[in-house]
Amino acid sequence: MSEIIQVSLRGSRREFFLNSRNLWLRLRDRVVVQGEHGETLGNVILKDPTLVALKKPGNVTREIIRKAEEEDLDQDDHNLALESEAFDYCRQRIDLRELKMELSEVEVAFRKNRIMFFFTAEQRVDFRELVKDLASRFQTRIELRQIGVRDQAKRVDGCGPCGRAFCCSTWMKSFHPVTLKMAREQNLSLNPTKISGACGRLMCCLSYELAQYRDSAAKLPPVGTKIGTGKGTVVVTRTESYAETVWVRDDEGAEHKIAYDELPPGPYHKCGDCSCGKKSGNGGAPDAPPDDEAGPVAER
Repeated sequence: MSEIIQVSLRGSRREFFLNSRNLWLRLRDRVVVQGEHGETLGNVILKDPTLVALKKPGNVTREIIRKAEEEDLDQDDHNLALESEAFDYCRQRIDLRELKMELSEVEVAFRKNRIMFFFTAEQRVDFRELVKDLASRFQTRIELRQIGVRDQAKRVDGCGPCGRAFCCSTWMKSFHPVTLKMAREQNLSLNPTKISGACGRLMCCLSYELAQYRDSAAKLPPVGTKIGTGKGTVVVTRTESYAETVWVRDDEGAEHKIAYDELPPGPYHKCGDCSCGKKSGNGGAPDAPPDDEAGPVAER
């Protein structure tokens, strides 16, 4: 079985390739591999079989063609210079034609048989005339690809509010839905500037600890629950799911913080959520008790 090696390609892309030619490779070696549209240049970043297996590469079919030679490195330098030129020219034509699109990145194929322009836009853009301008200037195949703002951040890369490189450009293989409800469940500030990433969308990391928050919230008493203690009955005013603690108010109006381990055993629920029959307006069911008796009381 051929050795599987992970190679870093343009931008933040990392893919697995077969070393079917049994090349002697070291980390950070420059190699020419089979890309999506022909040959492309990359760097070897992982070759240990145990670590590769942990990343679950799946079905790998593309191969490493050869170690990069001096001619290949010169070709890559010329491609980088052409990308810079193409980026500037494309932005000029976008401004001249007043197109509502933002150019994100330009990628020149290794053999210069294709130039791909990646852009973002709020709506569909008629860029047919722009393609003609670019084809006339560079005399090669031109492709314009519209991508989302998250894909743009993944390709461009950067540093997040945590001080680390973007998750999407380092280890995430695919994007997953992130909603405002996730921030509410974690009692986070709903200020868009605090919960949005560099892409302008909700941060992907809002979902990382959501399962733990939900597990903690399920076993903590909800707000309004009355709990019997040795010093009287207290009412839960707020909960801290991550720390697994609750804040309670006693008869004198003072608030206290209690850890989950120090609470009397549950289950906890407010009256009306149980089957005690004290739900108001229940077709002949007993009326709700006075406020000082509402809700089950968990005795210590």
